[in-house]
Amino acid sequence: MAQKRDKSDKYTYRVTWSEDDAEYVGLCTEFPSLSWLAQTPEAALKGVCKLVSDVVVDMLRNGEIIPEPIATKHFSGKFMIRVPPEVHRQLTIQAAEAGVSLNRLASAKLSH
Repeated sequence: MAQKRDKSDKYTYRVTWSEDDAEYVGLCTEFPSLSWLAQTPEAALKGVCKLVSDVVVDMLRNGEIIPEPIATKHFSGKFMIRVPPEVHRQLTIQAAEAGVSLNRLASAKLSH
């Protein structure tokens, strides 16, 4: 059986300013409960990357299932969405008036 490897370098990271903490905060989308505060964006990113790597190593050591990085997942490009009937009607009218399919109109609106 293949050894599971640390994929922490493939996770989705983000750095933002925290007004409450007056510091930058490093975040990882796949591990929403983890964060790292630092005085610079670079230090926040480095800190959260190291934290995630340490957590992943610990999880692997304990036989826990680690989240798959979003970047390595395959997406079909299809998903279902339910909207109220009136919204469906309005979108259908907009699509017809624009001379495009409802799918194309919805895709364009979601892309903005």
